Amino acid sequence: MPDSHSSDSHEVNAPVHIEPHDADWAERFAEEASVINETIGAWITGGVHHVGSTAVPGLAAKPVIDIMVGVADLESSRPCIELLKPLSYCYWPYRAEVMHWFCKPRPSHRTHHLHLVPTGSPRYLNVLAFRDYLRTHPDARADYEALKRDLAGRYPNDREAYTEGKTDLIGKLTEEARAWARTRDMKISKPGSTT
Repeated sequence: MPDSHSSDSHEVNAPVHIEPHDADWAERFAEEASVINETIGAWITGGVHHVGSTAVPGLAAKPVIDIMVGVADLESSRPCIELLKPLSYCYWPYRAEVMHWFCKPRPSHRTHHLHLVPTGSPRYLNVLAFRDYLRTHPDARADYEALKRDLAGRYPNDREAYTEGKTDLIGKLTEEARAWARTRDMKISKPGSTT
């Protein structure tokens, strides 16, 4: 469902469409985070985070709110799959070894993506570092936006190609982000330092 083209699927993936940043995206996240907290709060160990491009002020994005929730582990959080159904979250076993992935309300019209990810796992740390790096590094943000616009123009009806086309740059920026995050965390942990 995220990027697949299953022949037996009745749903067609929504086209890739990039829009200028919208300040309302943060409000849409906050509203959804509140409902998610109420619904699966007992399983949340690492917070509810606005991630992805809609979480980066000034960055153009697909108008889909990406949300990452930190959970203890994938096995113990499986009950959340059923609990989230009444909120119109459709579960799909995409990258099931690292997260529980959902879209809302359906693949052909997505307003939200939800990722339940073990707190402190490499994916959890990478996603947060990547978001924070783009928020604070305008050159990286510009490079990422230029690539996304190019790929959306070339592959409007092929989410798999669009996603694959971002892989190398995301990998490079994530490495830079993790190194930056380690430096930032060391400065924060030093007595008397300010940020």
